[in-house]
Amino acid sequence: MRAEGLLVALAATVLTGSIAGVPAGLAQTPSRPNIVYILADDQGWKDVGFHGSDIKTPTIDALAQGGVRLEQFYSQPFCTPSRAALMTGRYPHRYGLQTLVIPSAGKYGLPTDEWILPQALKEAGYYTAIVGKWHLGHADRKYWPRQRGFDYQYGPLLGEIDYFTHSAHGTRDWFRNNQPLKEEGYVTTLIGNDAVRRIQAHDVRKPLFLYLAFTAPHSPYQAPKAYLDKYAGIKDPSRRAYAAMITAMDDQIGRVIAALEKKKIRENTIIVFQSDNGGPRSAKVTGEVDMSNSTIPADNGPYRDGKSSLYEGGTRVPAVVNWPGHVKAGSVVDQPIHIVDMYPTLAGLAGAQLTRTKPLDGMDVWASISEGAPSPRQEVVYDIEPFRAALRVGDWKLIWQITIPSRAELYNIAQDPGEQTNLADQNPSTVDELKARIEEQARGAVQPLIFSEALGTVRSVLFGSVLLPAEAKAIDQEP
Repeated sequence: MRAEGLLVALAATVLTGSIAGVPAGLAQTPSRPNIVYILADDQGWKDVGFHGSDIKTPTIDALAQGGVRLEQFYSQPFCTPSRAALMTGRYPHRYGLQTLVIPSAGKYGLPTDEWILPQALKEAGYYTAIVGKWHLGHADRKYWPRQRGFDYQYGPLLGEIDYFTHSAHGTRDWFRNNQPLKEEGYVTTLIGNDAVRRIQAHDVRKPLFLYLAFTAPHSPYQAPKAYLDKYAGIKDPSRRAYAAMITAMDDQIGRVIAALEKKKIRENTIIVFQSDNGGPRSAKVTGEVDMSNSTIPADNGPYRDGKSSLYEGGTRVPAVVNWPGHVKAGSVVDQPIHIVDMYPTLAGLAGAQLTRTKPLDGMDVWASISEGAPSPRQEVVYDIEPFRAALRVGDWKLIWQITIPSRAELYNIAQDPGEQTNLADQNPSTVDELKARIEEQARGAVQPLIFSEALGTVRSVLFGSVLLPAEAKAIDQEP
């Protein structure tokens, strides 16, 4: 695409997207499906069988063979921003969750004035359940899933826990419906068990939204011996455990599908599978476990770098949609789709109203998924942060490091998906147009909440704590 065509492409994006919050093609959608949305955690693009991995994923591969593979599916470079984008249909820079993840000590969460996907589906008559990881706010109960539209919740609230003790920093992070829960078992198996129970107990007179958010294969790299033994031929212990974790997750997904079939609701259930971000390629972003002297096991195939980066390896993820009779078996959509698009797309299928949302960045892409129609998405926002940003319009992608010394990288993604040849110097006008578009997006950005919290901590250290009256009173009473 020529530089002067960038604005034309943007105009096309606006004109072909959802209008006034109403998904396109709503009148043609079939009866409301059950929705099972499966999110893996830190799984590399190549680490599925259908992308050529040696890791065994027969269930996910079967979903791909019987459904559609989304080969340009984009998420955010970190966990919390990706989950927020899915829940809101809006880019995370609009509400301050664009940078890093909510840390264990973090007191903030996904702002409560966002009308999120489970709220919209519940209003439309769905029974809504989250089984698995949340990571959108834990310090204040107002951020918890049951307060955000989920009828049922099971699993951890934080981002990383031990797979056998269910603990982080020595504190158990395992809940059911807001109540701490103590039980034994491997996290992935427990999540599968509970998802199966939800389906078995479900009243089929209501459509079901099951958000199935595995912690696997995020570190710590742990798996039961039976699964480790399946990969005895892999000598590296990190890669062996990582592979075992993915296969364990795949088995649980298989149990969930079997439960849908036994309940006789599989035919009217749309299943979405994706990873939340690219697999980590640096020990700095694997988690709280020290991996500095270990092999980093995730594989993003031909794509550069991984989790945390704005290159394709950090943001392009494996993704599949399967709905018997409604998507073409074995088809491939090789056009840009972003995780924010799933909110209006699923809301459209569910007959949910979008009048209570803030302006969405997502577009209804059901025609692209189900019919192979051209994607309405001509622009992909990888992230907008105070110190870096990346944006793609058409085939052109700009990565802009704004801190000193600043750096601009321009790639033609169609010709160079591995991002090996920086074309910024040869195309200055394209760089300028994409920078201008980033600046336009940034004008609507909220300062990262993690910065606000960190600045508050620094301010407290330098100038004394600024406390709410109740907090001050409590400290005054301490001996």
